Amino acid sequence: MNETLQQCETAVRKIYETYDASHDWQHIERVRSNAKLLLEQEQADAFIVELAVLLHDVSDPKYKKAGEDLETEILESLPLSAEQKKQIQGIIQSVSFKGGNGVRPSSIEAAIVQDADRLDAIGAIGIARTFAYGGAKGRKLYDWSEEPRTEMTEEEYRSKPTSSATHFYEKLLLLKEHMNTPAGKQIAEERHQFMLSFLEQLIKETDGNK
Repeated sequence: MNETLQQCETAVRKIYETYDASHDWQHIERVRSNAKLLLEQEQADAFIVELAVLLHDVSDPKYKKAGEDLETEILESLPLSAEQKKQIQGIIQSVSFKGGNGVRPSSIEAAIVQDADRLDAIGAIGIARTFAYGGAKGRKLYDWSEEPRTEMTEEEYRSKPTSSATHFYEKLLLLKEHMNTPAGKQIAEERHQFMLSFLEQLIKETDGNK
């Protein structure tokens, strides 16, 4: 592995190992695998893509402590040009969904990282991560009386503790239509259908009403 990538991985791994299972080191490994798969069909800077993947959640608002800026700290410690650092930070800014208020990718590298991360938010692994995060935050498994929000600010999206099942309707089921790359769209279609089947079964096994 490139020395810069190894240095970055060593720094970020310690951080992700303190997160719950929805955003831990295994999440980063899966997103990296997704990105490498997409890179097989896209012409992009694989070095920048991998660094952005490694760093994309170290300053996630869900885990970031007050006054902390781990993303900048780690980037500044790496032997990168100012342009490379700026590019990586721009990619990271475009990754998050933000309640539908996210930034559209401005480069193929950003498109790949966004797709790679969103693929890990859907399908079987997306289901597992949703309930892992909900459990870590003490949220209900489901609440069929809850009305999924169709429009919200980023603050509203992050602040209201909706049930894990509601999260599917507010985010996960929307991601298929926001994929950027042809390969990402193809993989997302299968994972989307799996989530629909899961929700249908979950409704059947609970009170039968959505």
